Formats: sequence, C-alpha cells, structure tokens
Amino acid sequence: MPQGTVRRAAFAIPSKQRRIVFRDICGFAAQSFRADRVRATMTALGMVIGTASLILVVTISLTGKQFLLTQINNVGSNLIWAEYSGQSNTAAIQDYLTDEDMDAVQRQVPGIQAASPVLNLQDRITGPGGKERYILVLGVSPEYVDVRRLRVLCGIFFNQRDSQSFNKVALVTEAFAQRQYGGNELALGREIKIEALPFTIIGTFREGVDTFGRSEIQDDTILIPYSVARRLSGKREVNQIYFSMADSDSVPLATQEILKVIQSRHRPKSKYEMGNLTDVLTVAQKTANTLTLVLGLFATITLMVGGVGIMNIMFATVSSRLHEIGIRKAVGATRQDITLQFLTEAVLISVAGGAVGTLIGLGLPFSVRFFTDYQLPIPILSAFIAILVCCSVGIGFGTLPAKRAAALDPVECLRHEGT
Repeated sequence: MPQGTVRRAAFAIPSKQRRIVFRDICGFAAQSFRADRVRATMTALGMVIGTASLILVVTISLTGKQFLLTQINNVGSNLIWAEYSGQSNTAAIQDYLTDEDMDAVQRQVPGIQAASPVLNLQDRITGPGGKERYILVLGVSPEYVDVRRLRVLCGIFFNQRDSQSFNKVALVTEAFAQRQYGGNELALGREIKIEALPFTIIGTFREGVDTFGRSEIQDDTILIPYSVARRLSGKREVNQIYFSMADSDSVPLATQEILKVIQSRHRPKSKYEMGNLTDVLTVAQKTANTLTLVLGLFATITLMVGGVGIMNIMFATVSSRLHEIGIRKAVGATRQDITLQFLTEAVLISVAGGAVGTLIGLGLPFSVRFFTDYQLPIPILSAFIAILVCCSVGIGFGTLPAKRAAALDPVECLRHEGT
C-alpha cells in the first residue's frame, strides 16, 4: 500500500485506537517540519529567544538579589547598635551610654554573641609634606573586628591581652596607610602619636563593605583598645555600643529587649536610638523579588510575541494544505483528528523552541561558572516554568488555526486545490 494511503487511513481508525492515531499525528508533524525546515526554524526562533530571555532575566535578577543581600550581610545582618540621642528636656544633664550598660545587656539579653563599645576621640597628625589634618580615633574592644565584620588586610587585630595590659597598639584604615605611609605593609611597625603618646601600628583594615563614610569608620580612622582610649579621655561615657546576635532572626526582638535594659538604667526622659539592618534586608528582598517579577513579565511578553508568530505561521500552513485537509476528511478523519493534527504541530514547534532556549538560558550561567570563579545562581525552577509556558503558548495560539482547519468543508478544500 502506498505511504500516502497509510497516512490517510490512520484518520479512519476507530476511537479505541486513538493512541496509534496520536503517534501517527506526531509523525506527520515531524514530516511537515522536515518538508519546510526554514519555516519551522523561523517559527521556533521566537520561542527560543523568549525562553532564553526568561531564564536569563531570572538569573540576572537572582544575581542582583544575591549581591545585594551579600553586601548587607557583610555589614552585619545580625548587627544591633545603640546610641544616646538626647532628652525630652533639653535643659537636663546629658545621660550617655556607658560600658556598664553593655555588660548589663550581655547579662540580661540572651543570644548576644559579641559586643563592643565605641569611644570617639579626635586628634591631629602631620601628614606628608608637613600638612596637618584631623584623624578619628575609636576606642573599641577586641570583639569589634567580629561585630563589625572588618577585614584585617595586613598584620593582626589587638586582643584581650593588649586591652587588659593597656598596650599602646593601633590599627589604621587602608586609605590612611596608603596616604600616610605609601601602603599597608609599609605602615606595619610605624609609630603614630595620639594625644602625644606613641602607638605602634600592628595592622591595617577596612570595612567588609564600603559604606562611603556613612558609618563611624572614616578614611582617616585609627582603632585603639577601649581601655587605653578611656584612660586618654578620662570619661566613662561611650558614643555607641554594638551587639552581634548569634541568630539574625532574633534581631528584632533582641533590639527591643536591649532598649528596655538600657532605659531601665537611665533617666526616664533620656532617649536612646536603636538600629539594625532587618528593615533594610526586608526591603532589599522585596525589591529584588519585585524586580524579578517585572522582568519576568517582560520576558513572558516576548514568549507571547513568539506565540503570535506561531499562530500566523499555522494560519499560513492551513491555507497551503487545504487539499491535504480535504483528502483526510474524505477518508474519514474527524474534526477532532484535524484539530489534534495542527495543534500538535503548534505545540511541537513551541516546545522545541523552548527546549533550545532553555539550553541557552541555562548554558550561559554554567559557562560563567566554568570559566570564572563567580558563581551565578542557576534558576532550575524558571527552566521548568519556561517549558510550561511554551506548552501553554503552543496550545493557546495553535488552537484557533487548528479549529479553523477542522471547520473547513472537504469539498471546498478539494475544489480549492483544483483551482
């Protein structure tokens, strides 16, 4: 029996054998693609671009979110700080925080991993060229390096022994070392006078994330042990107290508890400002998620445009295959058979384009991981979503041409071929 007769007879098989019919329909669709490879390729190209765009947009959004959250975590997502902000009665005596407040908080509030007071001092030094400039000297505890997540670039941070022995040691910022001595290593071992006393530089540091001068650490900042700074100043007050929690989830509640402990130790009208990065972290997560959603919608629109292209091509395909449709209906093919035939072609084009686009969309982040040390997030879930959207697009935009083909009169179809 000729091959064309076999194809036509397949549509006359009873409904009990629809599995065989569907398998044949997939075969016919593949044959139609091979017969016009250029049209099929150009039709699928829109889905390739749309799917790859969707995955890459999600990858870019996740990368931005990961970077933003990493920056916040480097500052300290489990960080809490407290400082005196004034009094409701301006004529009242100033009621600053003290290191005893820090000790009381550590005893009464559970979950505190480390804490450090910060005592601000100012002095002037002579820089290169004999020019004097002001420097900021911070008296801090050894835990300050962990609480503020500082990066020691060269040398070491002072320890408890230095603090208890009142050793005159200091760490300077990277910018200060470069400006004053020409580099980090060149600053080690140098002596710098603070309040006319010689301090030995034992290390250089910088913040984990550049805060552009919006923290207590400036470019010209020197860290010394708090015990030494307290002797130099002759004061028991501190400017800030930093706390580091073991669990970032406990930060909001711990912030309230710390404020209660501090207020209980001071005058009722004294005001203290508490701060943490929980709100910033929440806003950053919401912003990143919103950005991902918006960009994902734009990529989905690209898929919709590809779906319109599929619909237009399928309409053209129906018009060019009128004689074939008439023959198939003449040998017993039902409307459902014709609908399924063209709908299958639309879905196969859409899914094929989506599969290629998924490989491209996932391949680029993988290649970045392979050739560089940067670990881009791989949005596997978005790949599944993209394939699902491609199937939906194929069904949605292929249904109308398929129904139009099924509704055609076989006699008119055969007559059209003859004309």
